[in-house]
Amino acid sequence: MTADPTALREVMGHFATGVTVVTAMHGAQPVGFTCQSFVSLSLDPPLIAIAPSKATTSWPRIRAADSFCVNVLADSQAELCLAFARSGGDKFDGIDWSPGITGAPVLLRSLAWVECGLEAAHDAGDHELVIGRVRNICTGQGTPLLFYRSRLTRLTA
Repeated sequence: MTADPTALREVMGHFATGVTVVTAMHGAQPVGFTCQSFVSLSLDPPLIAIAPSKATTSWPRIRAADSFCVNVLADSQAELCLAFARSGGDKFDGIDWSPGITGAPVLLRSLAWVECGLEAAHDAGDHELVIGRVRNICTGQGTPLLFYRSRLTRLTA
């Protein structure tokens, strides 16, 4: 027996997630996409996992870079989230960033960022399950941007 994809989307929408933008350098060009599938995987060795859609045009370029940065978005960065969720165009136009130790763009004013080397990528249906070996980490200020029931939201007291 297999769950109906529409029902699965509805049920999983009841699980709040943080929102990230995954970035890398493809040659001299920065690339990135919005990703809500991000988890800590292992402390020893330090590993994280992301799950990019196979439909994204940014992921193949990031994968080719062999290193990437997961930028955890603050609740003040909803517009940034939407800009990186769109396909095509120069997503970095007007965006403040600086290169991290891997060269991948670190988005300024992010809540946190995790720079990784590509450890492994596995087929996972309409996505890939990507494991990154953590090379550098840092935290910023603020509270997280959340995704819940197909909407961006923030923590409230």
